[in-house]
This record gives sequence, C-alpha cells and structure tokens, in this order.
Amino acid sequence: MRMALEYANVPYDVVYDEAVLNGKLGKYDWLHLHHEDFTGQFGKFIQYQDAAWYIEQQKKAEKKAEQFGFKKVSQLKSAVAEKIKGYVQQGGFLFSMCSGTDTFDIALAARGVDIVPPAYDGDPVDPNAPSQLNFERTMAFKDFRPVFDATEYEHSNIDTGPPPSQMRDPSLDYFTLFDFSAKWDPVPTMLTQNHVATVKGFVGQTTYFNADVVKENVTVLAKAPKRGHVKYLHGQRGRGTFTFYAGHDPEDYQHFVGDPQTDLSLHKRSPGYRLILNNILFPAAEKKKKKT
Repeated sequence: MRMALEYANVPYDVVYDEAVLNGKLGKYDWLHLHHEDFTGQFGKFIQYQDAAWYIEQQKKAEKKAEQFGFKKVSQLKSAVAEKIKGYVQQGGFLFSMCSGTDTFDIALAARGVDIVPPAYDGDPVDPNAPSQLNFERTMAFKDFRPVFDATEYEHSNIDTGPPPSQMRDPSLDYFTLFDFSAKWDPVPTMLTQNHVATVKGFVGQTTYFNADVVKENVTVLAKAPKRGHVKYLHGQRGRGTFTFYAGHDPEDYQHFVGDPQTDLSLHKRSPGYRLILNNILFPAAEKKKKKT
C-alpha cells in the first residue's frame, strides 16, 4: 500500500500501536492496515522464530505491551483493534488487506479471551475459547473458528486460500467484480470502478474470505467465479466505513518473506492496484454539508 501511495504521490503518515492507543487516529480521515496480526501471534511465522528479524519483532512487541501495562502482546493488539473500531464508528474510513482483515475481526471477537497457543505467549489457550467469542463486536465476519495450532500458518476458517504447498495455477486464479448502480449504490460503484470486470488473483496470508462467515449486512464487491470465495467486501460501522481486500500484492502472485517489492512503474494499468487506488480516493468523494 505504501508503494501505491508513493507512486501516486499521495502524502501519508505511518502510525503504530503507540499512536493508536494515544488517540492520534482522530486527526486522520483514512486508515490502512495490511500485514498486521491483531491476535498477538506475530503473523504465525513460527518457522522463522530463530531469524534475527523475528526475534527483534517479538522483543519490540513485548516491550510495547509492557510499556502500556499489558501482560501479553495479544492484549495490546486487542486494545489497538478496539481503538481502530472506535475510529471507524466515529466516522473514519478503514481499508485493510491481507491478514489485517481477518485478524482484526478475530481480535475483536476474542476480546478478553485467550486464543493464543503457548508457543507465542507461554500459556495455554482457554479451553472454552470457541464458545466465548462475541461476533456482535466484529466488523465483517461471524461464526468463524480460530485455528489454535501454533504451527499452522492460518488464523481461522475465515480465510479460504490454499497453503503454499497447495498453490493453484496462477493462470486459473481470478475474481470478478460485481456491477452496481451508481444511482442506488454510489459507494460500491466507486470501490469497484475499473477498466476490466475480471481481475487476476493473488495470494497472501489471507487470500479469500469464506462466504459462509461474512455478515449479512456486508456488501460483497468481488468473488472468485464458481468457487464463490469472497475477495473484496465493504460495510458500515457507526458513522464510518470499512473495506476488506484479501491478498498481499496484486502484481506478485505469491509474495514470500524477503522478496523484493513490486515496481509499480511496470504495472501502470494494474486492475488489482486500481482497486487500492479507489480506496485511497474514496474518502475524497464524501459529500460535504452545504451551507444554508
């Protein structure tokens, strides 16, 4: 996303947990989340636990949790998720991609419930965790099941994307944008505006959303044909809105840790990135109150 903002010469600020918890979101109209893990499981990258970058990331997160009076990183991240939800309810625009989508709702549903395996926080998952999830707190998803296996590179059954060992042929992976009426559905129309109706797929830690756990009041913007998996969705919460777009990089089908970033100058007409641009421009289209 930062690549898209920089390529389009859109100024932005980078904000982290501290700014969110200190109430700084109120100064912004629009917030983007990408590869965050709001469950406190460090992205479930346990296979990299001996890597210097992973160790450093964990130390920083644990230090930040302690700084704000939390015993665990999961508690810190849960508080951050609640602050962001409040930002949306008060009129903010939230756009999220990859694991910043499903882990956000998982953290909201699991507020006060330990769903983190001991490999990440040192103590066991609450045995009654599944029955204690509160889906009224979530933005887009309901009735999902968290994955409690620390070694499984998956957070819940919200994601329907295949694991890396079972990657499908990229040429067969695509999704279709829904057609909306500009008169009756102006916001979905803006968010799906593109020069093509069919967009090539791309994977991430969260690749597609399970249609069975999408809330009824959420607008589905794009699906994978025949499979019915949701790629792109939009909804309202309070006075604000949220848009979730599954996948990591529209022009890098399978992006691995350490891979170089995409050169957007080589993809000037990328339909996948056009959807990101729609979300960047969307807040500017909000109707302003007219003087009387």
